[in-house]
Amino acid sequence: MAFLSVKNIVKRFDTQTALNGVSIDIEKGELVSILGPSGCGKTTLLRIIAGLEREDSGVVMIDGKDCTGLPPSKRNFGIVFQSYALFPHMTVEQNILFGLNEQKHLSREERKERCKEVLNMVDLYAHRKKYPSQLSGGQQQRTALARAISLKPAFLLLDEPLSALDAKVRVKLRSEICRIQRKLGITTIMVTHDQEEALTMADKIIVMNQAVVEQVGTPREIYETPKTAFVANFIGTMNLYRREEKVYGIRPETIQVSKIFTRQEQECWKGIVEDMEFRGALTRVYGRLEDTKEEICADIDSARVSSMNLHEMDEVYFQVPKGGMIAYPASGC
Repeated sequence: MAFLSVKNIVKRFDTQTALNGVSIDIEKGELVSILGPSGCGKTTLLRIIAGLEREDSGVVMIDGKDCTGLPPSKRNFGIVFQSYALFPHMTVEQNILFGLNEQKHLSREERKERCKEVLNMVDLYAHRKKYPSQLSGGQQQRTALARAISLKPAFLLLDEPLSALDAKVRVKLRSEICRIQRKLGITTIMVTHDQEEALTMADKIIVMNQAVVEQVGTPREIYETPKTAFVANFIGTMNLYRREEKVYGIRPETIQVSKIFTRQEQECWKGIVEDMEFRGALTRVYGRLEDTKEEICADIDSARVSSMNLHEMDEVYFQVPKGGMIAYPASGC
């Protein structure tokens, strides 16, 4: 039995349906990312799991217990918000002790020891006497994380935890959160709209769109075998082409570019190079197909681009292996 299950959750706000029959299962110890565009229902789902929002219908099961009608205080979770929600007039240490001081079964010394333990875990012990205004964004987020895990909750909820941080800090904190989550073995649910965040951090990804779950799978499954055209186009970059009653998806990294026509177990489409973006080891080549006038993009080794002496407006052949094409019903695009 899954540690946390939501079954057939429906939630409406006036005439807008935020969740339409959503069901998911989350195993104990997993880090699961709920991923989707703005307005897809992912934050509403997180709030319903937490008891901060009431569903119109459906069931929330936590560790085998029906928690649908329970208030947040009875669900035993920790939560980290996008805005950190730290008390500005309290030090880092005081912010963490605020929740611990409500744990009357713990002695004063046990609370202080628990506080020290989580401060060391997030590498903030040396900053414990500072106020939030004296901390960087990353340090504030680590303080919020320490406060959430200090109470030893059954599961952890992260609502867009890294979106307010700059790129380098985000990358560092991604690995920090994963390290702490693995060390504690705590079931963690993270809401994000950032595909890279989900792919690099999650054991399992739940992709949502327009109030429903489009696909559930490991990061590799979601990226390599997307089940719908939406998932294919939302996770990474996908070239999508309509052919009769189907839509075909092709990842840019599976396409080769050549100035010579060759057809060996592959499609060979003539086109023209319209633009190129140097991205370090790879160069993204944007082109347009001669027959259909459709756009196409391919990720090519930058050294090969140089050796080909490839330029804008060059006539080329885009080579597409047949095994690299994924077919979807035309209605799914």
